[in-house]
Amino acid sequence: MKSLLSLNKYFYKYRWKLLAGLLFVAISVMFGILPAELVRESFNIVEDAIAAYRENPDFDYSDLRNQLILYGVIIIGSSLLKGLFMFFMRQTIIVVSRHIEYDMKNEIFDQYQKLSLAFYKRNRTGDLMNRISEDVSRVRMYVGPAIMYSMNVGMTLLLIIPIMFYWSPRLTLYVLAPLPILAASIYYVSRKINIKSEQVQRQLSAISSFVQETFSGIRVLKAYVREDRSLQDFNEEANHYFDRNKELFRINALFFPLMILMIGLSTILTVYIGGQETIAGKIDTGVIAQFIIYVNMLTWPVASIGWVTSLVQRAAASQERINEFLRVSPEIQNPSQAPLEFKGEIEFKNVSFTYPDTGIKALDNINFHIEPGKSLAIVGRTGSGKSTVANLIGRLYDVDEGAVLVDGQNINQANLDALRQNIGYVPQEAFLFSNTIGNNIAFGLDGASQEQIEAAAKNAHVHENIMAFPEGYATKVGERGVTLSGGQKQRVSIARAIIKAPPLLIFDDCLSAVDTETEEAILNNLKKLIKQSTSLIISHRVSSVKNADHILVLEEGRIIEQGNHEQLMQNEGYYRDMYEQQLVEEAKV
Repeated sequence: MKSLLSLNKYFYKYRWKLLAGLLFVAISVMFGILPAELVRESFNIVEDAIAAYRENPDFDYSDLRNQLILYGVIIIGSSLLKGLFMFFMRQTIIVVSRHIEYDMKNEIFDQYQKLSLAFYKRNRTGDLMNRISEDVSRVRMYVGPAIMYSMNVGMTLLLIIPIMFYWSPRLTLYVLAPLPILAASIYYVSRKINIKSEQVQRQLSAISSFVQETFSGIRVLKAYVREDRSLQDFNEEANHYFDRNKELFRINALFFPLMILMIGLSTILTVYIGGQETIAGKIDTGVIAQFIIYVNMLTWPVASIGWVTSLVQRAAASQERINEFLRVSPEIQNPSQAPLEFKGEIEFKNVSFTYPDTGIKALDNINFHIEPGKSLAIVGRTGSGKSTVANLIGRLYDVDEGAVLVDGQNINQANLDALRQNIGYVPQEAFLFSNTIGNNIAFGLDGASQEQIEAAAKNAHVHENIMAFPEGYATKVGERGVTLSGGQKQRVSIARAIIKAPPLLIFDDCLSAVDTETEEAILNNLKKLIKQSTSLIISHRVSSVKNADHILVLEEGRIIEQGNHEQLMQNEGYYRDMYEQQLVEEAKV
């Protein structure tokens, strides 16, 4: 239960609405009690009328009839008012739970965005999604229905049981005896239902993951003609889901029969013990009818105790999972809100970095300097540490040793938001949102005009491809840009980075999926932009980097060669070997 204490801030925020909900609960219960009192009086009136008739067959019933009619009108009015205040109760408490759910999801989403890149490498996306959806939904069941029914139970017991004891303590004890058994039974059944529900939910997640993976890899599936095998695998998963649901429904079938059994037992005891008390002259006949109404009023609230207990247990477990991530402090934090006039000067001083989760040393004592408006290229084999340089400049990670300087200032003291706003970054794996092509390009610049979008697309050599689509820039790219080719996605990603003309452009092997002719056209278009901005070009192709002002050759995190293209070609080292090898490969093609 300690984990649920973190919800107190929300209860305090909506305290007046919750208090109003409690008031509506009390009023609703009181209007529910009134008909029982009037029914008792009505039975007594009828009993008195029968006795009067026996003594005088000419007895005038008009006053009694009018009184019974009045009681009937009051009972109907009380029932309507009870329903109205139950509506108000739900409109306050349940709506508050939706507000809390909304606030929680915003808090979790905001926390997710603050967390560092390393966090996402340690945790699965499905688990992150589950905590912001399923776990929050379970907590909402606690802050909404569980609290509402708890209020209802407390108020009902508080108001009804004293009245019952007032009329007949003995009958009250007998009538209430089955209700704790009902609560315990419902609790047991609810626990079983929850266990089976979680199994069903896990299996449903497994099916969803299977289907998502199948559709994401549909081209590979069709290429290997594995449709039939995939269908068999899906049938197996679906059969497991069906079996889990059968087990759940078998247990669920006990719920209402058990409740009806206990209601019937309480009613039988009311009539039997009440009859004995009436014969003994201890209570009136109307008390029996009154107690039967009270039994029906108490049954669901008492039965809900077991259900609510189960909800609280599930909410506590879910809230603990939520708190686990909310307690995580971002490894990368913004140290300053001071404005940053970034000119584009970058310097690495004795920088070493090891990835925390894998222990792989990506950079070892790296030193280089980029002057504003100049271009630096980095080449090397896969795993040589090229992309790590880009990650450190964007401060997606912090260095282990040495320092990264921006305009002479240590990057760890610079305004992080301002720094990243001044960087146009094209990642190695082009990621596009499920939106139009135009909106994906405009993502790089708030309020971008259509002219700016098209200009960026032309510079990225993708405008003609876009216009070839029936809807042009309004074309939906699908999930992760699946409707575009690899080269088209990379070029749209380049357009997104260059649209805001940032002081620093980072191209992380972003031309790997385009041919050399298209690559040359893109680089020619970018020359003007590159002259305006400091640029870092990371590539495994020499053709992409040969025009850079300075080139670094990395090997296992160390700089093994550096200089411009002509100097490196004269060295007859790794760079020249790589260049000649690529020329041979292009000639074969």
